[in-house]
Amino acid sequence: MPTLSRRSFVLSASGLAALTLAGCAAGGDVPSSGGGDGFPVTITHKLGTTTIEAEPTRVATVSAANQDVAIALGVVPVAMPFFDYGGDAEGVLPWVRDALAGKPMPQVVGRSLEPIAFEAIAAAQPDLILATYSGLTQDEYDTLSRIAPVVAYPDAPYSTSWQEQTRIAGRALGRSTRAEELVVATQSRLAAATSEYPQLAGATFAYTGGMDGGQLGIFRPTDVRVRLLEDLGMTSAPFVEQNAPSGDAVYYTVSAELVPRLQSDLLVGFFGTPDLDTAFRDDPAVREMPAVKAGGYAPIIGADRVAASSSPSVLSIPWVLDAYLPILAEAATRSRR
Repeated sequence: MPTLSRRSFVLSASGLAALTLAGCAAGGDVPSSGGGDGFPVTITHKLGTTTIEAEPTRVATVSAANQDVAIALGVVPVAMPFFDYGGDAEGVLPWVRDALAGKPMPQVVGRSLEPIAFEAIAAAQPDLILATYSGLTQDEYDTLSRIAPVVAYPDAPYSTSWQEQTRIAGRALGRSTRAEELVVATQSRLAAATSEYPQLAGATFAYTGGMDGGQLGIFRPTDVRVRLLEDLGMTSAPFVEQNAPSGDAVYYTVSAELVPRLQSDLLVGFFGTPDLDTAFRDDPAVREMPAVKAGGYAPIIGADRVAASSSPSVLSIPWVLDAYLPILAEAATRSRR
């Protein structure tokens, strides 16, 4: 069964922004959390058990979304990866750039779409490494653990919801109260969006990664981008789980001849450029999909929007939502007439 590579996976708002920036400090200079969390803290995850002896002051992040959560909690990482996909010329994602406006940026080490830069991370001298949303292997985890305590994903690679990411990081950083405030604020923003676009309520959807070797790539309900749509009141189409292979992989492919049988109100996909979207639309199997024929195709186009919606966090969700929602709502209106 095909699975996604690291590259494929990386593939009111003002009130939340104020909460996010409260307490941020440059270069890992972390102020007291004021949340009453005590240390040491022990966190059990899929790759082991990590004990954090004291409140971290130098936090490094790997993979996507982890730097978002740290910054939202008021902790500027000492090191984060360069984001080839969705980042600017310096590898910084736009919502991270916005959140740290006027403040020194974290050191950028390694690249998000390449193997972990162990030596560069070690040189940053972190006292905690956040990887709650990642695809860390056991070997990578073991290597990083020789540098500093590592908090990995709780269940499966690339399946940690934005809520879990925030709460786990809150525990690790001694900021559980602030983490819960951020979760509540983001959920309120999503609830407001749901009421603004009632046509999304109950709409069924399939989320595709495009044609993969002549087959249609599909994300399962355990994937974070699918969960984000469910947070908006939408429902994963029954076809998705009915045709999924065994195992906990969040992505699989179906043959072209099965594609026209995928019944859903919407087909949601992501593409870095308009040309890639056009090529997908023009595929004969795609043109025969019921959702596409009914006008329910909802493409997310542009590397920054793709990155924001594919690795959602308490920073990226408010940044992308106003662009994302009209695309989904217009497709739902056409398809559900």
